[in-house]
Amino acid sequence: MSGTTTAGAPRRAVGGGANRWVVLVVLCVSLLLVALDATVLHVAMPSVTEDLRPSSTALLWIVDAYPLVCAALLILFGTLGDRVGRRRVLLLGYALFGVASAIAALAETPGVLIAARALLGVGGAMIMPATLSILRAVFPDRRERATAIGIWTAVAAVGAATGPVLGGFLVEHFWWGSVFLINIPLMVLALPLGRLLLPESTGDTDGPWDVFGALMAAFGVLGVVLGVKRAGAGEPLAAATALPLLAGAALLVLFVARQKRRSHPLIDMRMFARPAFTTSVGCIVLAMLALVGLELIAVQYLQLVLGLSPLETGLRLLPLTFAAMAAGASGSYTLARVGPRRMVGWGFVLTAAAVLLLTLMGQQDRPALLTTGFLLLGFGLQTTLFGAYESMLSEAPAEAAGGAAAIGETSYQLGAGMGIALLGSVMNAAYAPGLADVPDSGVPAAARDAAANSLGEAYQEADRLGGALGDVLRTTARESFVTGLHVTLLVSAGLLLLGALAALRLPRGMDGAPDEEEAARVPVCREPVESAGSGRAAH
Repeated sequence: MSGTTTAGAPRRAVGGGANRWVVLVVLCVSLLLVALDATVLHVAMPSVTEDLRPSSTALLWIVDAYPLVCAALLILFGTLGDRVGRRRVLLLGYALFGVASAIAALAETPGVLIAARALLGVGGAMIMPATLSILRAVFPDRRERATAIGIWTAVAAVGAATGPVLGGFLVEHFWWGSVFLINIPLMVLALPLGRLLLPESTGDTDGPWDVFGALMAAFGVLGVVLGVKRAGAGEPLAAATALPLLAGAALLVLFVARQKRRSHPLIDMRMFARPAFTTSVGCIVLAMLALVGLELIAVQYLQLVLGLSPLETGLRLLPLTFAAMAAGASGSYTLARVGPRRMVGWGFVLTAAAVLLLTLMGQQDRPALLTTGFLLLGFGLQTTLFGAYESMLSEAPAEAAGGAAAIGETSYQLGAGMGIALLGSVMNAAYAPGLADVPDSGVPAAARDAAANSLGEAYQEADRLGGALGDVLRTTARESFVTGLHVTLLVSAGLLLLGALAALRLPRGMDGAPDEEEAARVPVCREPVESAGSGRAAH
């Protein structure tokens, strides 16, 4: 059977379809949960390190286990939701997320915390594509769906920005495990609401589910993301980087070939034959590449060059978040007025202009310049992401919504990893040569070599040397970092303009008419009715 089908109890529409917006609220609570957990641990890491005493390798896995596992399993659970029910997968994700949060909060060893973070990644992979695919199902009208996506993306921005602030408050007043316990109240709220209010829907259920193909995709994405992350950590030529990257890429190539041969594939590769779908996925990768890479470098600049505290740094970055929220809230109106091509293209252009404006940053603090640049950056990037996500979901068939959402979220994760790897590598390549003349001032070679690794290490070496030599090393390193920052911003602007050119493949306008047959099939609310035969809710 093809098309979007529904399961469960008879449905009813209330208030001219108002229940769709209630469903959106529940989905946004789900998204808030995942977005918070992606960033809330960052500020707690010093406390985790002091309490659990993890090794350097364990520390990396505590941070990376969640995003790696989540990225690897998005396609698996996105397509599974199409087969067995998106609501069912989402509710299971809720439960697993809650259990894993409790385990993480009570962890007494690094190994237990790593395992809990991996379980959180599994739960996140079940939740993320399910929210988007359910959103695609309950909003068959494209204009309403655009409004829903705008709210959805605004909530994502709020969650990502709130995570560090909330985490800092909790760590300051409680112990580090409290950053995980905040998930429990959200689960207590979301699980019964989801069970009561969310509709069930499936996609094409003909033929067996390709378990082997799902595992190929999972290990392929895991290898690629792991390799990209290690490259971003400064080991682009190491075997630990090359082997997973090459193995992951090979598995993904084999996965694509397998899907093309199967009569009932996990992911319909014909979607990639649609220029709008492929372009939208590429634009998501480019936008996330720029966003994550620039945020990482901006944090280093604010703290190490301008000398701001972590709290002051967070406050300086708030304009970026507020602008992203504004872009999400106004995205539906903008899309209806200008269409996907102009929205995504001009979003890239605006972001490139913001990046070029930020090249005026130097060693002195210029708050007005930074605020203006971050406002334009946040608004431009969120405009681009909004248009790209909306176009991607609208191009995908309703029966493949879970797979399409998984592709979008995987692209998001890959773009984030590539941003750290690529722009971090550019930054390092532009920063290190600036320290070449330091030995002429009498700075020992060992101190210079250590300083060439990062600005933070340069400051440590400068403090160790002290006196005039320390001042020389500190000043030279700061100047080199600013030079590297400018080079990185120029490279980023070039990539963003490349994205603007790619956006020319998107359609000019959007068709606001709903698919009437699909709208008739898709539920907007569940009304539980017990079946006399089975005691379960029946259609």
